[in-house]
Amino acid sequence: MNAATRHEIFRRLREANPHPAPELDYGNPFELLVAVMLSAQATDASVNKATAGLFAVAPTPAAMLALGEAGLRRHIRSIGLFNTKATNIIRSCEILLERYGGEVPGERAALEALPGVGRKTASVVLNIAFGEPTIAVDTHVFRVCNRTGLAPGTTPRAVEERLLRVVPREFRQDAHHWLILHGRYTCTARRPQCPRCPIADLCEYPDKTPAGRRQPSTGTV
Repeated sequence: MNAATRHEIFRRLREANPHPAPELDYGNPFELLVAVMLSAQATDASVNKATAGLFAVAPTPAAMLALGEAGLRRHIRSIGLFNTKATNIIRSCEILLERYGGEVPGERAALEALPGVGRKTASVVLNIAFGEPTIAVDTHVFRVCNRTGLAPGTTPRAVEERLLRVVPREFRQDAHHWLILHGRYTCTARRPQCPRCPIADLCEYPDKTPAGRRQPSTGTV
Protein backbone atom coordinates (compact mmCIF):
# COMPACT_ATOMS: atom_id res chain seq x y z
CA MET A 1 0.00 0.00 0.00
CA ASN A 2 1.41 3.40 -0.96
CA ALA A 3 1.45 6.65 0.98
CA ALA A 4 -1.34 8.25 -1.05
CA THR A 5 -3.69 5.36 -0.31
CA ARG A 6 -2.91 5.48 3.41
CA HIS A 7 -3.56 9.21 3.43
CA GLU A 8 -6.92 8.71 1.73
CA ILE A 9 -7.89 5.96 4.19
CA PHE A 10 -7.37 8.23 7.17
CA ARG A 11 -8.96 11.18 5.39
CA ARG A 12 -12.13 9.16 4.92
CA LEU A 13 -12.09 7.84 8.48
CA ARG A 14 -11.71 11.40 9.74
CA GLU A 15 -14.50 12.60 7.48
CA ALA A 16 -16.82 9.93 8.88
CA ASN A 17 -15.84 10.67 12.49
CA PRO A 18 -14.07 14.03 12.87
CA HIS A 19 -13.78 13.86 16.65
CA PRO A 20 -13.36 10.23 17.74
CA ALA A 21 -13.57 9.54 21.45
CA PRO A 22 -12.84 6.52 23.61
CA GLU A 23 -15.87 4.46 24.61
CA LEU A 24 -14.66 3.98 28.17
CA ASP A 25 -16.19 6.31 30.76
CA TYR A 26 -13.77 8.27 32.92
CA GLY A 27 -13.50 11.65 34.60
CA ASN A 28 -9.77 12.10 35.21
CA PRO A 29 -6.44 10.47 34.21
CA PHE A 30 -6.55 8.07 37.16
CA GLU A 31 -10.02 6.83 36.25
CA LEU A 32 -8.85 6.46 32.63
CA LEU A 33 -5.88 4.38 33.77
CA VAL A 34 -8.08 2.11 35.88
CA ALA A 35 -10.69 1.74 33.14
CA VAL A 36 -8.08 0.74 30.56
CA MET A 37 -6.52 -1.74 32.99
CA LEU A 38 -9.96 -3.28 33.54
CA SER A 39 -10.71 -3.42 29.81
CA ALA A 40 -8.14 -6.14 29.10
CA GLN A 41 -10.13 -9.16 27.86
CA ALA A 42 -13.37 -7.34 28.66
CA THR A 43 -15.78 -5.16 26.72
CA ASP A 44 -15.93 -1.42 27.23
CA ALA A 45 -19.63 -1.77 28.05
CA SER A 46 -18.93 -4.21 30.88
CA VAL A 47 -16.18 -1.97 32.24
CA ASN A 48 -18.42 1.11 32.14
CA LYS A 49 -21.13 -0.76 34.01
CA ALA A 50 -18.68 -1.69 36.77
CA THR A 51 -16.90 1.65 37.02
CA ALA A 52 -20.10 3.69 37.28
CA GLY A 53 -20.36 2.64 40.91
CA LEU A 54 -16.64 2.26 41.51
CA PHE A 55 -15.65 5.77 40.45
CA ALA A 56 -18.48 7.26 42.46
CA VAL A 57 -16.73 6.10 45.64
CA ALA A 58 -13.10 5.86 44.51
CA PRO A 59 -12.12 8.50 41.93
CA THR A 60 -8.54 8.89 43.23
CA PRO A 61 -5.67 6.57 44.18
CA ALA A 62 -6.15 7.42 47.86
CA ALA A 63 -9.86 6.63 47.76
CA MET A 64 -9.22 3.41 45.81
CA LEU A 65 -6.60 2.35 48.33
CA ALA A 66 -9.01 3.06 51.17
CA LEU A 67 -11.58 0.88 49.44
CA GLY A 68 -9.10 -1.98 49.64
CA GLU A 69 -8.64 -4.99 47.43
CA ALA A 70 -11.73 -6.77 48.76
CA GLY A 71 -13.87 -3.68 48.29
CA LEU A 72 -12.55 -3.19 44.77
CA ARG A 73 -13.28 -6.80 43.89
CA ARG A 74 -16.91 -6.35 44.86
CA HIS A 75 -17.25 -3.58 42.28
CA ILE A 76 -15.46 -5.35 39.42
CA ARG A 77 -16.35 -9.02 39.95
CA SER A 78 -18.45 -9.00 36.76
CA ILE A 79 -15.26 -8.37 34.74
CA GLY A 80 -12.92 -11.12 33.62
CA LEU A 81 -9.73 -11.66 35.63
CA PHE A 82 -11.10 -9.38 38.35
CA ASN A 83 -8.97 -10.88 41.13
CA THR A 84 -5.69 -10.20 39.32
CA LYS A 85 -6.88 -6.79 38.16
CA ALA A 86 -7.88 -5.80 41.71
CA THR A 87 -4.44 -6.76 43.00
CA ASN A 88 -2.69 -4.80 40.26
CA ILE A 89 -4.86 -1.71 40.68
CA ILE A 90 -4.37 -1.55 44.45
CA ARG A 91 -0.62 -1.99 44.12
CA SER A 92 -0.55 0.67 41.39
CA CYS A 93 -2.41 3.05 43.71
CA GLU A 94 0.25 2.51 46.36
CA ILE A 95 2.97 3.35 43.84
CA LEU A 96 1.13 6.43 42.57
CA LEU A 97 0.84 7.75 46.10
CA GLU A 98 4.39 6.83 47.14
CA ARG A 99 6.20 8.08 44.04
CA TYR A 100 3.97 10.55 42.22
CA GLY A 101 1.89 12.31 44.86
CA GLY A 102 -1.23 10.51 43.71
CA GLU A 103 -0.93 11.76 40.12
CA VAL A 104 -0.72 9.60 37.01
CA PRO A 105 2.74 10.04 35.47
CA GLY A 106 2.98 11.18 31.88
CA GLU A 107 6.05 9.12 30.98
CA ARG A 108 5.86 5.72 29.30
CA ALA A 109 8.51 4.08 31.46
CA ALA A 110 6.76 5.16 34.66
CA LEU A 111 3.40 3.94 33.41
CA GLU A 112 4.73 0.59 32.22
CA ALA A 113 6.39 0.08 35.63
CA LEU A 114 2.94 -0.04 37.25
CA PRO A 115 1.59 -3.56 37.89
CA GLY A 116 -0.78 -4.64 35.14
CA VAL A 117 0.14 -1.80 32.79
CA GLY A 118 1.61 -2.89 29.49
CA ARG A 119 2.56 -1.01 26.38
CA LYS A 120 -0.98 -0.80 25.00
CA THR A 121 -2.44 0.57 28.24
CA ALA A 122 0.38 3.09 28.55
CA SER A 123 -0.15 4.21 24.96
CA VAL A 124 -3.86 4.80 25.54
CA VAL A 125 -3.21 6.87 28.67
CA LEU A 126 -0.46 8.88 27.02
CA ASN A 127 -2.64 9.58 24.00
CA ILE A 128 -5.89 10.49 25.76
CA ALA A 129 -4.73 11.99 29.04
CA PHE A 130 -1.52 13.66 27.85
CA GLY A 131 -2.16 14.35 24.18
CA GLU A 132 0.75 12.33 22.83
CA PRO A 133 0.41 10.97 19.27
CA THR A 134 0.86 7.37 20.38
CA ILE A 135 -0.86 4.47 18.64
CA ALA A 136 -2.22 1.69 20.83
CA VAL A 137 -2.54 -1.64 19.03
CA ASP A 138 -5.30 -3.89 20.34
CA THR A 139 -6.92 -6.86 18.59
CA HIS A 140 -9.08 -4.57 16.45
CA VAL A 141 -6.20 -2.41 15.25
CA PHE A 142 -4.03 -5.48 14.65
CA ARG A 143 -6.75 -7.10 12.54
CA VAL A 144 -7.58 -3.97 10.53
CA CYS A 145 -3.95 -3.19 9.76
CA ASN A 146 -3.21 -6.72 8.58
CA ARG A 147 -6.47 -7.31 6.75
CA THR A 148 -6.45 -4.03 4.81
CA GLY A 149 -2.71 -3.96 4.15
CA LEU A 150 -2.45 -0.62 5.93
CA ALA A 151 0.38 -1.72 8.24
CA PRO A 152 0.86 -5.48 8.27
CA GLY A 153 2.92 -7.10 10.99
CA THR A 154 3.21 -10.38 12.86
CA THR A 155 3.02 -8.85 16.34
CA PRO A 156 1.21 -5.87 17.87
CA ARG A 157 4.55 -4.14 18.43
CA ALA A 158 5.51 -4.62 14.78
CA VAL A 159 2.19 -3.15 13.66
CA GLU A 160 2.60 -0.23 16.06
CA GLU A 161 6.10 0.57 14.83
CA ARG A 162 4.98 0.43 11.21
CA LEU A 163 1.98 2.65 11.89
CA LEU A 164 4.21 5.22 13.55
CA ARG A 165 6.32 5.25 10.39
CA VAL A 166 3.54 5.40 7.80
CA VAL A 167 0.58 7.27 9.33
CA PRO A 168 0.67 10.89 8.14
CA ARG A 169 1.42 13.24 11.02
CA GLU A 170 -1.89 15.10 10.66
CA PHE A 171 -3.78 11.90 11.51
CA ARG A 172 -1.51 10.39 14.15
CA GLN A 173 -3.22 11.78 17.26
CA ASP A 174 -6.54 10.10 16.45
CA ALA A 175 -5.33 7.19 14.32
CA HIS A 176 -5.80 4.43 16.88
CA HIS A 177 -9.31 5.66 17.78
CA TRP A 178 -10.39 5.47 14.14
CA LEU A 179 -8.83 2.05 13.67
CA ILE A 180 -10.31 0.62 16.88
CA LEU A 181 -13.80 1.85 16.03
CA HIS A 182 -13.46 0.67 12.45
CA GLY A 183 -12.47 -2.80 13.64
CA ARG A 184 -15.15 -2.90 16.32
CA TYR A 185 -18.09 -1.90 14.12
CA THR A 186 -17.18 -2.33 10.46
CA CYS A 187 -14.09 -4.48 9.86
CA THR A 188 -15.32 -7.09 12.31
CA ALA A 189 -13.53 -10.34 12.97
CA ARG A 190 -16.07 -12.94 11.82
CA ARG A 191 -17.76 -11.14 8.95
CA PRO A 192 -16.49 -7.71 7.94
CA GLN A 193 -19.14 -5.24 6.86
CA CYS A 194 -17.51 -4.58 3.50
CA PRO A 195 -20.65 -3.35 1.67
CA ARG A 196 -20.88 -0.32 3.99
CA CYS A 197 -17.16 0.19 4.56
CA PRO A 198 -15.96 3.69 3.59
CA ILE A 199 -12.53 2.38 2.59
CA ALA A 200 -13.52 -0.87 0.84
CA ASP A 201 -12.16 0.27 -2.51
CA LEU A 202 -8.78 1.02 -0.92
CA CYS A 203 -8.57 -2.17 1.14
CA GLU A 204 -6.31 -5.00 -0.06
CA TYR A 205 -8.32 -7.78 1.64
CA PRO A 206 -9.04 -10.38 -1.08
CA ASP A 207 -12.08 -11.99 0.54
CA LYS A 208 -14.41 -9.04 1.00
CA THR A 209 -17.93 -9.81 2.18
CA PRO A 210 -20.24 -9.52 -0.84
CA ALA A 211 -23.24 -7.21 -0.72
CA GLY A 212 -25.69 -10.09 -0.49
CA ARG A 213 -24.22 -11.11 2.88
CA ARG A 214 -24.44 -7.70 4.49
CA GLN A 215 -25.19 -7.81 8.20
CA PRO A 216 -27.23 -5.33 10.27
CA SER A 217 -25.30 -2.24 11.32
CA THR A 218 -24.02 -2.21 14.91
CA GLY A 219 -22.44 1.22 14.99
CA THR A 220 -20.56 3.82 13.02
CA VAL A 221 -16.99 4.13 11.93
